[in-house]
Amino acid sequence: MSRRRSRPTGKEAWAAAFAAVDHTPLLDALGVTVSDTHLRLALTHRSFANENGNLPNNERLEFLGDAVLGLSVANQLYDQYPSRPESDISKMRASIVSRFGLADIAREINLGPHILLGRGELVTEGREKDSILADTTEALLGAIYLEHGFEVARSVVLRLFAEKINTASASNIHRDWKTNLQERAAELKYPMPVYEATSTGPEHDLTFSALVTVNGVELGRGVGPSKKIAEQASAREAYLALKENPRAGTPRG
Repeated sequence: MSRRRSRPTGKEAWAAAFAAVDHTPLLDALGVTVSDTHLRLALTHRSFANENGNLPNNERLEFLGDAVLGLSVANQLYDQYPSRPESDISKMRASIVSRFGLADIAREINLGPHILLGRGELVTEGREKDSILADTTEALLGAIYLEHGFEVARSVVLRLFAEKINTASASNIHRDWKTNLQERAAELKYPMPVYEATSTGPEHDLTFSALVTVNGVELGRGVGPSKKIAEQASAREAYLALKENPRAGTPRG
């Protein structure tokens, strides 16, 4: 009788999971080369690392990337908006480098499928979580900085975030997406949005999922470490859906 091969763990599992995805499209989107060693580390979430024998994870690279991102955006805002006071450009920077801002960029470059996650995060749709997408984006910037230095990393930041920098505003920095959605629904003569939230995981580390319906039509889903954050994420998705297509809240059939 042949013996069933055991599931790989540790470094073997790490190498296999990384090799299972073609990362060429991601590197093309970044517009820069990154060695397999740094790229694999940047894409490794702590959930995957912990499940496979406490491998290294991307949190140290995230720390570096956060610094590179903050300075790059701050310097560009300083140069691009010479008449704006510090209070304005500080708020503009906060909006651009926020969790939502980074997650937007991550989705634009289709980062989600490349992230190495543990089984628990995969079950709870971790590749769609704004927090994981944002942190991994910062880790990638940290990896680029280590390999190529600040100027190359800065050029990547400015290219990826060009639209956000060009359209930055000091108003509506910390957007309340639930309020935005409610106002949009009212404009379109729809009923008020309805939210449903659930939670999974141990009591000390709950993950919340929320969905929002407008006029009986599901328009948004969100996940987060709290019910509030999950609902805000779902409201954001629904608001953008109604902004792009006002008839999205019309039931089919």
